[in-house]
Amino acid sequence: MNDQPESSSAGSYWPSLGILTGYWVYVTLSNILYANSMNAGFDAMSTERYFASWDVRVAQHAMLYPVLAASVWASLKIRWRPLWSALPLQLLIATAFAALGAPALVGAQVLLGQHEMNHMASTGWSDWISGATLALWLASATSMLLAYGFGVALVTGFTLFQRYTAAQLQVAALEREFSSARLAALRMQLSPHTLFNLLHAIHGQIAWEPKAAQAMIVKLGDLLRRLLKAGERDFSTLADEMQFVKLYLDLQQQRFADRLSVLLPMPESLPAVWVPSLILQPLVENAVVHGLAGHGGPVTVRIEVQLAGERLTLRVVNTTAAAVGTSSEEGIGTRNVRERLGVQFGARATFVSRAAEGGVWCAEIHLPELRGAGGPVS
Repeated sequence: MNDQPESSSAGSYWPSLGILTGYWVYVTLSNILYANSMNAGFDAMSTERYFASWDVRVAQHAMLYPVLAASVWASLKIRWRPLWSALPLQLLIATAFAALGAPALVGAQVLLGQHEMNHMASTGWSDWISGATLALWLASATSMLLAYGFGVALVTGFTLFQRYTAAQLQVAALEREFSSARLAALRMQLSPHTLFNLLHAIHGQIAWEPKAAQAMIVKLGDLLRRLLKAGERDFSTLADEMQFVKLYLDLQQQRFADRLSVLLPMPESLPAVWVPSLILQPLVENAVVHGLAGHGGPVTVRIEVQLAGERLTLRVVNTTAAAVGTSSEEGIGTRNVRERLGVQFGARATFVSRAAEGGVWCAEIHLPELRGAGGPVS
C-alpha cells in the first residue's frame, strides 16, 4: 500500500532530514579533501589552480542542500511502485539535481569573488555546451548523481526501517490487546462458574439449616466483592489470593463441616510475590468438588507454597477415596488455569494435575517469581 498516515510521515521527516544533513556534510568534506589533494599535486607542476578552494566548495554544497532536501522528499513521495511510472520520475529528479552541480559551483565562485580562477566561471553561459566546459559539466553531474543516489538510498533505507519498527510495535500492541481480551474472557469464565456452585451449596442449606445458610450468604457477599475486584486485574499478591481461597473454603466447610478439613499455610510464611488473579480458585474448587464426590468419607484439602531460587510453586492437594477412580479429562477450571498461564508466561510456567501416591490428587503450578510494590505491568 502506498498510503501512509500523515502523522507517521510527519514523525519520520525530521530524523530523515538529520540523516540527510549528516550525509551531505560528509560529501562536502570529501569533495574538499579531494580538491585540496588534487590542487597540491598540480601546484608542483603549475601555478594555475584547476580545483576550487575549500570555501567555494562549502558554498556550493550549501547552495545545493535545499535542492537536495527537496529532491529527496519528492523521491520519497513518488516511491518506486509501480516501477514503470515511478522510475522515469525518479531519474528526472536525479538528473535535474545532478545538472545543478556545476552551476552551483560557478555561483559560489561569483559569490566569493573567485570567478577568475576557473574557466567555467569566466566562460559565458552560452558557451557551456561546447568543448571542455561540457566535459567538466558532465563530470560534475556524474559526481553529483552518485552523491544523490547514495543519499536517496540512505534516507529510503532509514524510512523503511522506521516503518518496519512501527509495524513491529503495532503488532506487539495488538498482541497485548489480544492477550488482555483473552485473559478477561478467561476470568469471566471463572466468576459465574464459582457463583453458581456456591449458590447451589447455599440452596442446599436453606431448607434444613437456615441460620447456617444466612451466615453463608454474608460470606458469599464478601467473596463476590473480592471476586469482582480480582477479576478487574491480571495479577494480585499471593496473600490476597490466599485470603480469597480461605473465604471460599470457609463456605464449603460450613456445608461439609463433618467431612472437609483444610490446611493452609500461615499468612506470615507467605512470600511477598505476585501471582495471576484467581489462579488458585479453580484448583481449590476442583479439590473440594472431586474430593467429596462419590463417597461419604472425610476429605482433606491442603495448599502448599514453595519459593526456591526465582521459581514459585503452588500446590493444591486433596485426598480421595481409594475406591473412587480419577479421570484424566480436564474440566473448565483446569483448562482455564493452563490457558491463562500460557497467555501470561508462555513456556516459563507449567501446570500439572495428576494422581499422586497415598491416594491423593495433586495440582501443581510452577511460575516465575514476581515481586514489586506495583506488581507486574498488565
